[in-house]
This record gives sequence, C-alpha cells and structure tokens, in this order.
Amino acid sequence: MILCAGESLIDMVPQDGCFRPLAGGAVYNTAIALGRLGQRTGYLWPISRDPFGAQILAPLDEAGVDTTLCPRTDRLTTLALVTLTDGEARYSFYDEGSAGRMLRPEDVPALPASVAALFAGGISLVPDPCGATIERLIAAHHHRLPVMIDPNIRPFFITDPAAYRARLDRLLPMADIVKLSSDDLEWLYPDLTPEEAARAVLATGPRLVLQTGGEAGAKAIWAGETVTVPAVRTTVADTIGAGDTFNAAVLASLDRQGLLTKEGIAGITPDQIRAALTLGAQAASVTVSRPGANPPWAKEMPA
Repeated sequence: MILCAGESLIDMVPQDGCFRPLAGGAVYNTAIALGRLGQRTGYLWPISRDPFGAQILAPLDEAGVDTTLCPRTDRLTTLALVTLTDGEARYSFYDEGSAGRMLRPEDVPALPASVAALFAGGISLVPDPCGATIERLIAAHHHRLPVMIDPNIRPFFITDPAAYRARLDRLLPMADIVKLSSDDLEWLYPDLTPEEAARAVLATGPRLVLQTGGEAGAKAIWAGETVTVPAVRTTVADTIGAGDTFNAAVLASLDRQGLLTKEGIAGITPDQIRAALTLGAQAASVTVSRPGANPPWAKEMPA
C-alpha cells in the first residue's frame, strides 16, 4: 500500500459568481488519483466531524482509498479560497486551529506492515504541530520505506521562511524521490537555473529529482543523463490538482514496474524513468482538461 500523509481541505472554487466547496489538498488529491488509477492506497490525516469531513471522506471511499489510519476530530476543516487568473490557481488559507493543523505525533497510529511506500508534502509540511509530526513520521520510516516528497511550495503560506527552509534541508535528504515545480526550484535556489537547483537538491541525497514545468513537460534529474518527456497537449480548463495527479501517476508507474522499493529506485534505468514521467504527463493532461482537481480513473487512461 502507498500511504499518502498530508493535508486535506475544502477548496472554495469560483463558479458562476459564487464559490463551490470541493474536497481538495495536495496530498489528498494524490491519494484520490492513486486510488482512481487502481493502486492500493492509504491516507493519513485528521478528518473533522464537521459536515466538510464527510465531504472529504466520500471521494476517498469512492476511489477505494483506505482511511483507517485517519484520526477523527471535532476541530474544523481547513478552507482554501481559490481564485483563478488565466486558468492559474491562487489560494488563501483559513487554517488556524484546524483539524489538520493540530496533528500531533500521539495522533499518528503505528503503520501496518502493508505500507510499502510513503508520499508526503504540500502545506502540511509548513506549520506546526502538523509539520513536525509529518517530519517525524518520515524520519521514523525512511530507512526502510521509499519516500516521495513534493513540497508544493506556497510562499504566501510560509510565515517563517528560514524555519521552513531548515525543515526542507532535513526532509529532502530523507526522500528517494523529490518532485519540484519550476517555481519551487526558484524559491529554493533563486540564484541558480532550474536544472542547477534540481542538481543541488539531488546532491543532498535523493535518487530522483523530478522537475515539472506545465507546458514545458517534465524531466528527471538523477545520476545519469537527464530524462525529459513533453507535456501532453490538451485544452486547459484549469491547473488545479495537475501536479498532484502527476505525482500519483509516477508512483503508480513505479509500482506497476516493480520499482517502488529502496532497491528498485536505486537501480532504475532511463527507460523506466521515462515510462513513469510519461504516465505522469498523460494523467495530468486529463486533470487539467476539466475544472477542479478531478484526476482520471484507470479506464480513462491510454491503454
């Protein structure tokens, strides 16, 4: 089972002059996408008992995602107000004292033996206590489980950049795979080109650094020559959930290729990387073709 540990929230998405509440969150979207692609998936994040909690659980259920590790709480669900500019999503978060924000180490159950890989990232890495809790979870398990991290950096959400950089300095070396957008790389290393920044991250310990750039496609920076795949051309409705879907499809491809282990990632080949990036690009193209974070089901993917 691939365990996705990180935020779920309600995206308030503009529609016809109003806002429509949709379940979302970077790590949550990845869990949904993995489940829809047919991978055995688990989810770990506090779920509120408020009405939005039920709305968050329903798509996980529908996608076959195991939520038995999710603690339940009376704290309220995080809200994210979404605005769209030329199809690009921008967010304002209502998060103080929320269900997820207050996740503490004692709330995290022991991981069952069925957990074979760990995915984390998003805004859940930024504030405490939840950020420290996810960091502790990764630190406890990265020696035996393959870990993928996508920081999905939202600068306006980061109140203490120095503390967050220090957390990433500790976390990224514990990952086997790190996914970073061009914007993420620029925030991390403003004086370097994106590829130089990606190689700087690679030098800290990950086996693969995946760089995404929208229409520019995706590339993998690793010990060998850079592997690049183009974006799949489509009519874009919006970009909500595109990177999250890409992450899920990369993990799904590695899992299907029998590579989602510490040893498998360490011995990966260019063709295997290319296959993973290609599935990621294909899945992301479906998500951007329709409004909101609506990842594809397996039956919607190319044969």
